Amino acid sequence: MNKSILVSGGTKGIGRAVIERFAQEGFDIFTCSRNEGDLAALRTTLTSKFPSCTIHTFVADLSKKEEVIAFATGVKAKTIPDVIVHNTGIFLPGSLHEEPEGNLEFLMETNLYSAYYLTRAFATALIARKSGHIFSIGSIAGITAYPNGGSYSVSKWAMLGMTKCFREEFKPHQIKVTSILPGATLTDAWAGVDLPASRFVSAKDVADSVWGAYNLSPGAVVEELIIRPQLGDI
Repeated sequence: MNKSILVSGGTKGIGRAVIERFAQEGFDIFTCSRNEGDLAALRTTLTSKFPSCTIHTFVADLSKKEEVIAFATGVKAKTIPDVIVHNTGIFLPGSLHEEPEGNLEFLMETNLYSAYYLTRAFATALIARKSGHIFSIGSIAGITAYPNGGSYSVSKWAMLGMTKCFREEFKPHQIKVTSILPGATLTDAWAGVDLPASRFVSAKDVADSVWGAYNLSPGAVVEELIIRPQLGDI
C-alpha cells in the first residue's frame, strides 16, 4: 500500500509543488481547493505524470469550519495520511490600523483556523498509530514584522506559535511537527511584479525542503526551517 499525503490548497504554488514531489515518490495524494476546475486540471496532470499514485480531490473552502471538518471526514473515510501539509493561505496587504473591516477575521479563519481544525480532526488517529509528520507552511512574515503586512503577518505569527504548541503536544507520540518559513516564493501571489525569477525562492525548492525534512531518521526532526532568496528578502 502506498503512503499518503494530505496537502490543503494543493492546486497551485507551494502546495502543488509539494504534491508533485511526493507523487514522484509514489505517495497517494489527498488535496482540496475551492475551484473544481483547478482540481480537475491537477488530477489530469498527476494521472499522466505519476500513473502509480492515486489522487483524491475535494471541493472545500477551508476558511469555513464546517467545510474543513467535511474535508477531513472525507479523507478519514479512506485513510489516515502519513503526512499532513497545512498549505491553505491567502495574502491581503494592508496596515493593521486602516485595513478593511473583517480582514483579520478572514485571514485568521483561512490561514490559522483551517490548520487548527484539520490537525484536531486527525490527532486521535495519529496518536493511536504513533506516527505521522505535520508540516505548516508559514512565512518569513511570521517572524519579521514589516509595513503593509497587516493581518497576514498576524496570522502567520499565530501559525508559528500554534505549530510550536502542536510540536510539544505530539512529541511523546512519535509524531513529527515542522514549521516551514519561506521568504518570497515565486507563486501567483507575486504575479505582475517586475523582478526576475532568480530573485525568488522557487516553489520546487520549498517542496524539496519538505521532502528532505520528512526523510530524516525517526530520532530527528526539523522543528523550523527558514528558506530565503539568496539575495535576501524582497
